[in-house]
Amino acid sequence: MRTDAFITWIHCRDLGSSERFYRDVVGWPLALEQVDTRVFRVRPGAYLGVLAREPVAPRGALILCIVADDVDGWHARLLAAGAPVDGPPRENPRYGIYHFFFSDPDGHRLEVQRFLDPRWDRAPAVDAPAGDR
Repeated sequence: MRTDAFITWIHCRDLGSSERFYRDVVGWPLALEQVDTRVFRVRPGAYLGVLAREPVAPRGALILCIVADDVDGWHARLLAAGAPVDGPPRENPRYGIYHFFFSDPDGHRLEVQRFLDPRWDRAPAVDAPAGDR
């Protein structure tokens, strides 16, 4: 059966702060605005939904991972935007990745990483449905 899209939903305390963070700091375009939600397009067919609702997941209960080749570029952009990062990008030999972490306004952990493991599936993303482009 075909999957048209994938949305990961997280809760937030202040929808305005979360919207500004994911749109302006992280750089994901707003795909849908509803009464108490915002949905951001991460890439065609992949979305992050932010819902103004308590409880917010406790720190460490969730990690949103951005897989990208330009980890250093992400780090520089987030630093310039004032995002709280946990330090410079670094290699993690246990998992075969190059990465760093940062946090959103609610303390959700986000990670930017590049797989160093040659077994990582680098197949191109499946084309999104025409209405999602």
